[in-house]
Amino acid sequence: MPPLILISSDFESGTNGKIAVGVEYAKAIYRSGGMPLILAPPMGCADSNRVAHGILSDACGLLLTGGDDVDPRFYGESHAHPKIGAINPVRDEFEIALAKAALKLDIPVLGICRGAQILNVAAGGGLIQDIASCVDGAHAHRVSAPRWHPTHRVMLARNSILFGIFGEETIWVNSFHHQAVGPVAPGFSVTGVADDGVREAIEKPGSRFVMGVQWHPEGLAERDAQSLRIFTEFVNAVRGV
Repeated sequence: MPPLILISSDFESGTNGKIAVGVEYAKAIYRSGGMPLILAPPMGCADSNRVAHGILSDACGLLLTGGDDVDPRFYGESHAHPKIGAINPVRDEFEIALAKAALKLDIPVLGICRGAQILNVAAGGGLIQDIASCVDGAHAHRVSAPRWHPTHRVMLARNSILFGIFGEETIWVNSFHHQAVGPVAPGFSVTGVADDGVREAIEKPGSRFVMGVQWHPEGLAERDAQSLRIFTEFVNAVRGV
């Protein structure tokens, strides 16, 4: 049986609401030898922390996906920035609970875009609420381009899992975000930085596998073998390989 990988999802509340997650995440997990399981938030039906611990006790790995902005109250901000986009506090609460439980249980975690931000917040870090207005000299990080098309560079730390995957100090990535990791959570290291200084990747040294990337490797994976290797290394860590 392939290892079970929980994949977080977005949702719309209401009678005709929907649970949604990009198919590229599941495809990348399948191609890497894992078994994806889409996970819906409890949506007010149960306690998020209790559900998170219960689910993760039976799972092998956690993939936190992209989506809307994280509610600033979850990382100690007194107000929302004028440029903040849509937020879903129910999803935030559940995914933060999932990330905290996974870190406590040392379950491998891969956070992508919003997922990297959730991972940092769950571990005690903060976020930049809007890159364009908060980072001097920032280039465009939310780019209208095909999901498979890289649009800016990221410099990788040599002592990182990512450098071991790509074998290069500079890579090109796709980019669809306007927020990013701000203050880095205790115990985490910044392992990827854009030309403008925006943090693009974090890892937790000493863990089985805990990584957050600000770009979308699932969108690059069918055209770029090294991007797929991010998922392969994640699944291998889950399998203990």
